Amino acid sequence: METESEPYVRLATLRQLHQVIADLNSARSLADTLQTVADGVVTGLGYELSAVNLVQADGDLVVAAVAGNSSAEALLTGQVGPRHAWDHRLSLAEHWGDLRFISHTEAWQLDEDGVPGWYTPAPVPRYEDEWHPGDRLFAPLHVTGSDELLGVISVDRPRNGRLPGPWGQEAFQMYAFQAAIAISNARLRANMQRALVRLEREQQALRASEESFRQAFEFAPSGMAIAEMGGDQHGRILRANDALCRLLGRRAGTLRRYTFSDLAHPEDIGTLLRTSAEGGRTEVRLSTSEGAYLWVSLRNSVVADATDGPRLLLTHVEDITERKRHEMQLAHRASHDALTGLPNSAELRARLSARLCTRPHAGRPSAVDTLDAAYGGPARRSFPGPAADPDAYDADAHDFDLGLGLGGARHAAGPTGAGFGVAPYEHHVHTVAPDEDGDQDGEGAKGLAVLFCDLDGFKSINDRFGHHTGDAVLIEVARRLTSGVRDGDTVARLGGDEFVVLADGLCHADAQDLAVRLRNAIIPPIRVDGRAVRVGASFGIGWAHCGMSVEEVLQSADQRMYIEKRSRSKQQRRAG
Repeated sequence: METESEPYVRLATLRQLHQVIADLNSARSLADTLQTVADGVVTGLGYELSAVNLVQADGDLVVAAVAGNSSAEALLTGQVGPRHAWDHRLSLAEHWGDLRFISHTEAWQLDEDGVPGWYTPAPVPRYEDEWHPGDRLFAPLHVTGSDELLGVISVDRPRNGRLPGPWGQEAFQMYAFQAAIAISNARLRANMQRALVRLEREQQALRASEESFRQAFEFAPSGMAIAEMGGDQHGRILRANDALCRLLGRRAGTLRRYTFSDLAHPEDIGTLLRTSAEGGRTEVRLSTSEGAYLWVSLRNSVVADATDGPRLLLTHVEDITERKRHEMQLAHRASHDALTGLPNSAELRARLSARLCTRPHAGRPSAVDTLDAAYGGPARRSFPGPAADPDAYDADAHDFDLGLGLGGARHAAGPTGAGFGVAPYEHHVHTVAPDEDGDQDGEGAKGLAVLFCDLDGFKSINDRFGHHTGDAVLIEVARRLTSGVRDGDTVARLGGDEFVVLADGLCHADAQDLAVRLRNAIIPPIRVDGRAVRVGASFGIGWAHCGMSVEEVLQSADQRMYIEKRSRSKQQRRAG
């Protein structure tokens, strides 16, 4: 089972990976792209040395870029390795998904094979999972949608000295996938730029240049379109290549009836219109003929139709659906509990933090004063995880994350983090706890209820029947809790046998009713491997209030849960 710190490590790694992938797309030339690929392995994936070996026209591989060691860069850059030697290495290697690994115990077979290499001296490993100086790890790069070899990324010695685990291998594979796309696009852009220069400078050879452009456009492996620029028909598609027609499932004649705004997802139209035509780039969803949406990367260039003629938009359309799927999977793993699939502790705190600001609502007592008054002093129980940063929010506003929502239908998509210094929003509505004697006052008496749930009798099930049965119980309890709340409410697993429910728009009576319903949903027997087991549940109800920190809100609900638990006998708790 994952430790609580792993989601934070994965989020940090994911942010680094997103940054180096963004750098790939900002490179202006093929040489810059190759060097950026090598640099990204060192800065984003944590290897001490990386080299990009690019397939040449004759099939051999040349060392096109090196990063991490200036001596290795001077020695290796420009050296050529025979294709048959590379094929032998890749066939000999152990398959780590799309990666290829050759252990030092097999490295003797690589001696004198003609492939340029660099040996990093290091002590002999003491542990089985340590990196040996003779180990070799490669990431083959293939042209998108085919088995054609584009090149190979080779790396040496992770900075932590350990062989990469499943997470490190998956991150390397994702990066290699994006690097192959970036290199392919850089080659395509280089060809297109040469064609555009010829169109502009060689008026006498206009026919030949037009044919060159036409072939590059029509036979490009990625979708391309020419659209009008400016005027009432701005963005209307004038011409589309076969790759774009296949991608969207529409004929070229049909596409000429549309603009890209007509094809874009309604939520992406604003993003599309804000993109600058002068070299602008954006990622949006475009509709297919079947009504589905595909994630694509749009890159615009401005071209002239003829001498002093109207300017047109040349749009390069790249399918990035697979990359978006990988990003969503990685983000979901970092923010959700691996066992139950519920939002984890970090995601719960992020969603709760998004509803709070540092200034208490006017006319209401301080949240800390309320806690002190209720429990006779400062709250004593602390929770693991980062405390809310009071400097991350303006006194009147939240820091909203406008990115891709990853929550399910029942768990409203919330920000994956808070406190990134975004300009404050003046329309923030304070979260206020309802008065206990004001439940009949209508909307003003409703607030954000925080229900802290602790299972009763779970430890004895775990001890008696084992963790397999305990895990099955947790999964079923998570399902029952999720089924018992409204769309938009959040059910999260805080850790162990503790769960938290966030339910907005409730008064005190509503929250009490919800706690009773959820408790009644949990107590029926749970069948695991033909055996019926039962657990009870104790609920504590707290209320989120602007001016409180996330920890204070959770502590309040936790304290009330323990008060409720102690008020009942052990037999009553096991019975629900």
